[in-house]
Amino acid sequence: MPPAVNAKSVTRNVGWSVLSKTGTFGLKFVTVPILARILSPEEFGAVAVALALVQFLAMIGGAGFASGLVIQREEEMATIHSVFWTNLAISAAMALAIFLTADELAALCGAPEAGYLLRIMSLLIPLQLAGDVAYALLARRMQFSRDALWSMISESAGALIAVGLALLGAGVWALIAQLFSSAAIRLVGLYVVSGYRPRPVFHPRSVVSLGRFSLGMMGSEIANFITFQSPMVVISRYLGLADAGAYSAANRFSSIPNQVVLSAVMGVLFPAFSSMMHDRERRSQALLLSTQVTTVLLAPMMFGLWALAEPAMRVLFGQQWAHAWPVLALLSLSKGILTPCSTYIPYLKGIGRGGMLFWWAVFRAAATTGAVAYAAMAGTLVDAMIALCVVNAIVLVGYTGVVYRADRAPLRGLLVTSRPMLTSIAMALIVRYLLDVHGHLMPNPAAQLIVGIAIGGAIYSVMTLVFERQLLLKLGELVRKRGSNPAVSAAE
Repeated sequence: MPPAVNAKSVTRNVGWSVLSKTGTFGLKFVTVPILARILSPEEFGAVAVALALVQFLAMIGGAGFASGLVIQREEEMATIHSVFWTNLAISAAMALAIFLTADELAALCGAPEAGYLLRIMSLLIPLQLAGDVAYALLARRMQFSRDALWSMISESAGALIAVGLALLGAGVWALIAQLFSSAAIRLVGLYVVSGYRPRPVFHPRSVVSLGRFSLGMMGSEIANFITFQSPMVVISRYLGLADAGAYSAANRFSSIPNQVVLSAVMGVLFPAFSSMMHDRERRSQALLLSTQVTTVLLAPMMFGLWALAEPAMRVLFGQQWAHAWPVLALLSLSKGILTPCSTYIPYLKGIGRGGMLFWWAVFRAAATTGAVAYAAMAGTLVDAMIALCVVNAIVLVGYTGVVYRADRAPLRGLLVTSRPMLTSIAMALIVRYLLDVHGHLMPNPAAQLIVGIAIGGAIYSVMTLVFERQLLLKLGELVRKRGSNPAVSAAE
């Protein structure tokens, strides 16, 4: 049986996960600008289009079978081996299909130049899916520290290889080498720490039984994946690889804050809300507090990046990407708008509203793809990003309505959770105004960036002390309680 889970074990594993994500995306914070300075937008775009298709098919190829192993009461080795061979067979078939039709698929995505890259990157599918079973075993044993260690090792090695090859003039092959080296090192690490070794055992009934559960989980995940990746394909098809490269670089950079903070937190909130399913008052308080905290942390980062996108693009990515600063600004704005949804989604899962999540995920995927495609066909990349912001604003309103109806929460809670976002927007508008009006007094973009961060940080700190005093006092009280009585804290 999976080990017992309590607050102490969850906190420890979240800590490891956050450490891993911080290290991984900290590397991206450094390597993405370095690679962007060395490589061209067309090279970035070609790899991004091919990778989007490969990742989508890899997710479908796994079909969620490995995730079904996590909830099994016992580690039945026959079932584990059966899932491994199923994943391997499906991934090999998909890789072969992509290899044979790479040119046609690349042209369909609007990037015919990426055909040879897609043919090579098709081998990533079996390389990624071969480790799913080993990771599932670590997850059910709550051994995230081991996965975190190998994730940091693999990403560090891949980043060093990519930068080294790029400096040597390898061009687009630097990005390819990064993907394959990271995947291969992590695969080896997963087998080392999990102790799993495949055996020639296959029970079709075990796979079918897991499939009923796994396929039910995949619907909303596929819709979410389409939401995140469809803009890349649409932009490449209608605006070209240069714009796709600009979008890819800006999107990868603007996603770092969200991915560092939320990737671990969202995984913890789901079981936490599940344990409160029948206690409406307690779960409402937890929803209010978690939404406030995540918004206080993330909103100023995203809206602040919107305000400082122009000097940030010049300093981090170089002059050849300077024209793309509006793309970085609008992507940061679109992600900032959705900040509260980071708690709404696990909340709806936890209280058993999976059907609502599925249909909202489908709506969001269709709306995002349609709006970005229409704007790209009728206008420019900036128009497509504006359309994305509009869709995300509608999605936020929809999720908020669903959550507050499901919880029958008073509107006061909506005001409390929205206040940090409004404060962040006010801060960003002030910083942007000062940059537009007085930026000429400090023409150096690095100086503009440093001064802008300092001014924005000071303004937001003062606003937070004024408007979020009760939240700060509550968090301070929680910290004092945990520090004074760790035994009680672990039992909570």
